[in-house]
Amino acid sequence: MFFNVKTTEEVLELVQGFLPVGEESVLLDRAFGRVLSKEIVSPEDLPGFQRTSMDGYAIKAKDSFGATESLPALLEIVGEVGMGQVPAMTVAPGQAVKISTGGMVPRGADSVVMVEYCHRMDQTTLEISRAVSPQENVIQPDDDFKRGAVVLQKGRRLRSQDVGVLAGLGVTEVHVHRKPRVAILSTGDEVIPIQGKPKPGQVRDINTYTLRAFCEQQGAEPVTLGLCRDDFEQLRNMVVKSLETTDTVWISGGSSVGTRDLTLKVFESIENTELLVHGISISPGKPTIIARRGATAIFGLPGHTASAMVVAEVFLTPFLARLGGETAFSEKPQNKVLARLSRNIESASGRDDFIRVRLIRKDGEWVAEPIFGKSGLISTLVEADGLLRIDRNTEGLYQGQEVEVMRFKQA
Repeated sequence: MFFNVKTTEEVLELVQGFLPVGEESVLLDRAFGRVLSKEIVSPEDLPGFQRTSMDGYAIKAKDSFGATESLPALLEIVGEVGMGQVPAMTVAPGQAVKISTGGMVPRGADSVVMVEYCHRMDQTTLEISRAVSPQENVIQPDDDFKRGAVVLQKGRRLRSQDVGVLAGLGVTEVHVHRKPRVAILSTGDEVIPIQGKPKPGQVRDINTYTLRAFCEQQGAEPVTLGLCRDDFEQLRNMVVKSLETTDTVWISGGSSVGTRDLTLKVFESIENTELLVHGISISPGKPTIIARRGATAIFGLPGHTASAMVVAEVFLTPFLARLGGETAFSEKPQNKVLARLSRNIESASGRDDFIRVRLIRKDGEWVAEPIFGKSGLISTLVEADGLLRIDRNTEGLYQGQEVEVMRFKQA
């Protein structure tokens, strides 16, 4: 039997109680996907000078007032701004200067007329067929960021555009949280290396590879320990050693109730280890164990791959985000979409059911098509696009009902 069963909400709250790992500095070209451990303050105005956002002519806006196609304004062309150069000229009333996107707006000009509304009559005469407002098509020196402003908050996972703005500000190195180091261990006498040919009763080691890929996808550093037989001393020694060198330990297999399930016994035998969870009221994934030794979390995951991966998607995603210092991480960790259910689904009360679903685009909306199968079948995960949660207080869902689907993160 299970001794300390928790609900989904209780476990989600529990995993948020662990502290982020340490910090390090990385060069900007290695910063993508990392989580900031310190906020970034702009050291300067960006872009730092008045520049145009369009190809056209820099003018004084009032010289264009009233200009139309039938009654264009006529201006004198007095030069051209070279890219990357500081303009030598000053724009006086009735004058225009040719300029390309990104060029520095010359002194005296307060707007740029798009080239589409300009017609060059000769070398020095410009015809404008549309009026512009002051500052139109002009980017101010601090339009992106003002010197001293917070550009990126602590706890933010850096995206490509975030790396881009740091490059624009001349930031060459950033302080980030270390990638959480995750020890991964598969157990069971029946589990063999993937290079081997399974005999009757044996299976290849799927969980090590799925959990490893999952960690990499979440920005963590997997440390694969290999296989462990159903041997108490061997398993205990591997766990104790891992606790000294990694930030969390994940054991798949040996977490359900049975005469040869050793994970719970190992947890109980390690000094100063507190059992937090012995069973979660979900399906699949009920036989999950969570313990704490100091600041380190130890997870006993189900041996069946689909069960282990449902637990990973629902609970280990926010756990790794927390461990990695991602304070901006949403309370809804997975990318969720609304969809219409394609058929009725029954559910047993007293537990949260996580149903694997396929998402199909139909008539402008998503349709969630359930994929049923036993927890030992990985095919249900391969075919699925996400998970649908049926609350433990609900006896089922109806065809056509709007539901929320947790989409699996793409590679």
